[in-house]
Formats: sequence, C-alpha cells, structure tokens
Amino acid sequence: MQSLLDYSQLSPDTVIRAVESTGRYSDARVLALNSYENRVYQVGIEDELPLIAKFYRPQRWSDAQIREEHTFARELAAAELPVVAPLADSAGETLFSFEGYRFALFPRRGGQAPEPGDLEQLHRLGMLLGRMHAVSRRQPFAHRAALTLERFLDTPSRTVMQPATLTPRFERVIARLRELIGATGLETFASIRTQGDCHPGNIIWTRDDGPWLVDFDDCQAAPAIQDLWMLLAGTRREQELQVAELLDGYETFCEFDNRELALVEALRSLRMVHYAGWLASRWEDPAFPRHFPWFNTESYWQAHVAELEEQLVLLAEPPLRRL
Repeated sequence: MQSLLDYSQLSPDTVIRAVESTGRYSDARVLALNSYENRVYQVGIEDELPLIAKFYRPQRWSDAQIREEHTFARELAAAELPVVAPLADSAGETLFSFEGYRFALFPRRGGQAPEPGDLEQLHRLGMLLGRMHAVSRRQPFAHRAALTLERFLDTPSRTVMQPATLTPRFERVIARLRELIGATGLETFASIRTQGDCHPGNIIWTRDDGPWLVDFDDCQAAPAIQDLWMLLAGTRREQELQVAELLDGYETFCEFDNRELALVEALRSLRMVHYAGWLASRWEDPAFPRHFPWFNTESYWQAHVAELEEQLVLLAEPPLRRL
C-alpha cells in the first residue's frame, strides 16, 4: 500500500495501465481533472465514450467504507435517481486495485453547476434530494463515518498550526463554538445516509435531464439538512426563500423535520473548521501548496479566526424560517 500522501508513482502511463487492467482498451488520452483529495482523470476508451477514473487517496478510507459508498450510489441509481454511480465488472466488483492504488471507474456526464439562488432549480433539487433521502432511510450505513463534533471540530482544530499570536483567540473561539453547537443538539438528531458534501460543485445540471448528483466520496451518516444547507446562498431573507423552495420540492417525496433548520449555522461553522484542518493535514502533498498558496499565512489565519467569530454571532440568532 502506498503511503498516506504518495501519488508520486501515479503517472499517466500508470493510469492507462490501471484502466486497461479492467479489460478496457485506452486510446492513450488522459486528462487530469480538478481534484485534490483523490486523483481523478478522464481516460479515453477505444470505440467507446471516455470514462472517469478516480484513484482514492491511500489509507483515507477502508475498502469496506469505499464499497459502501459504491453500494449506496448504485442503490440510488437502481431506484432511477440521476446519480453518477461507479461501474461494476462482470463479478459485480466496483473497487479495483493496481500497483498499490485503489480506483473506481465512472461514466462521464457533462453539464454545469446549478445557478446560485435560482428558485426553480432549487425546487427541482429539493425533489431530487427528497427522493434520495426516501431511499437513504431504508437502512443505515454500517461502515461509513458519522458527522460528529469530534470529526468536524475537535480533530481539525487540533491539526492546524495557527500563528502563536493568534493561539489564545483561536482556542477561545473554538471552545465557544463547541458550546454553542453542542447546545443545538446536533448529535441528537436522527441520522440518515447522506451524500455528505452536497454543494453546487457536486451537482451537474444538464439541459435535458436537470440535476445529477456526483461524487459520494464524503457520504456519511448525518441529519438530512446536511444535504440541503450548502445549496443556500445570499442574505438571510434570500436563504429563507430558498429554503421554502427546497423543502417544498423535498417534501413531495420525503418528510422533513423543521427543527433541523436550527443546525444550518452550526454545520456551516463545522465545515469552516474542518476545511482548515483538511488543508493542514494535506500540506505535505505537493499539490496543496501549489493550489492553495494563500493557506497558512498570517493574513489567512487572521481572516479565518475573524470569520469564526462572526459565526458565533450567527449562531446566537434565531434559525432560518420556512416562509
């Protein structure tokens, strides 16, 4: 098995040979796609449409966790939901291995991200997510992680190395965030299988078919709102209008617990802390300093702590309403 950060041997030739090890023949065209946690490529296939090959970061997820991700996506696709699910071989296997790297193959689907704040699109996205969660609720995950304060606040806040001059201020804001987020009862809400990272970049909007969900790499057990809140943008008033459209579509297929609206700013705060911790934990991967040169600077940490302090104010405000 490769080391945690080692993608150094994953050359275009290795990618081609890995794909061909599944019985396909490449036309030798390989295009690296934007992905930092894993490595993702579009690979040309002779006399067929290109495929997307995702090479999983070594040691991040267990085989059982990856297979459960695949099973979830394929279950949704089998229920006729527009989900880009991994391809299986004749034995039903979706997780392949080549020279120490684990990878999966996906059909390519073109499109664009949804328009931020578009109420008609949000209604359709709500319908899609309601359909997805109706399937999600049938059974729990057995191997995937859950959204917890330990994973999204405690561990990442210990991982970062902010400037010493900011340490007391950073520690105070983290302690206060833990207090306020804990008071929301986040970990007491019912958890279901979620896509887990349902932001506009993981949605492909097609002209003919509308939205498709992609990239279930971060699927996890979480409250249903985890798959909704990242689609909100703008002022409080704008977000409340968007919530109304999302949930109107969502409840066509699945009930929603309105109490979960009180978790939106808590989840936003956790994502901000987790993101900083993610960057810090991957900093030895050469791709990260190259693509995130602004990280780990004095100005970055000043802005990050200030944004977390703003979250303390938002957490004290009443939750979003359904208009």
